Amino acid sequence: MYPQQVQHYLRTFFSENNCRFVNDTDHYLTVQLTIDMDKRIMNRPYYWQYVESTGGVPSPAQLTLITDQTKLKENIKGELVHFGSPRLSQLFQVTYEMGSFIQMFEQVVEENNRPILTPWLEVNYKVSYYSNHTKEMLHSLGLNLMNGKIITDFHASLSEVNISPIIPKNAFLLPYIIKPARGLERLDGVIENLIQQDDHSWADQAKKRWERDIRVLEFFYEGVEERPESYEMEKKALQQQYEARIKIEIINGGLFYLK
Repeated sequence: MYPQQVQHYLRTFFSENNCRFVNDTDHYLTVQLTIDMDKRIMNRPYYWQYVESTGGVPSPAQLTLITDQTKLKENIKGELVHFGSPRLSQLFQVTYEMGSFIQMFEQVVEENNRPILTPWLEVNYKVSYYSNHTKEMLHSLGLNLMNGKIITDFHASLSEVNISPIIPKNAFLLPYIIKPARGLERLDGVIENLIQQDDHSWADQAKKRWERDIRVLEFFYEGVEERPESYEMEKKALQQQYEARIKIEIINGGLFYLK
């Protein structure tokens, strides 16, 4: 997930949750949180208990998030946010908890013709590779529910479109031919295919290191007829450390009607 993708995700997340942008650049942003968002992400329960019990004036926090430190020319203090960082993982979780499915419409105005909007299904996946190292990737896929066309990096393409939860006046929404549930199955297949085509040498390397450390463990217990409990514990710990695992998660998704 590139810095510009992270930036776009942050901008969408906070704008959809009614947080005002104090600064909004291509490499960092400062947002004024709402009361609800402050409570969700700033971990200040005692502050909010005090304000609510005393009837004080609430003061939600401002948050500065830096997505590309190499472009910073000013002396900006804030959190560095990248794919896999605690803050971004937290926002993914908040998105999931608040409801991960949305319906949006491209805002088009046609004076002489009735605008026709085509339904697209978007699903954002997080794919995690686990062994002694962790690798995480974000895939944003879009499926045209009329003709089955699939676009990768769909979330980025939406940044060029003016979208809103409000249906444009006089717009005609094409009824989808491919049902969203069936579309999700297709996109799941695309993700599985992308994983199969990916470079999995990391898993082979992890297996070799696992076998090497097992040989070292066996060497230390060589000649010991009755292995102690610590032997089994160490062996299990090595398995947990090196065993290759792949996890696929759906972060969020939506139905988008586009021209």
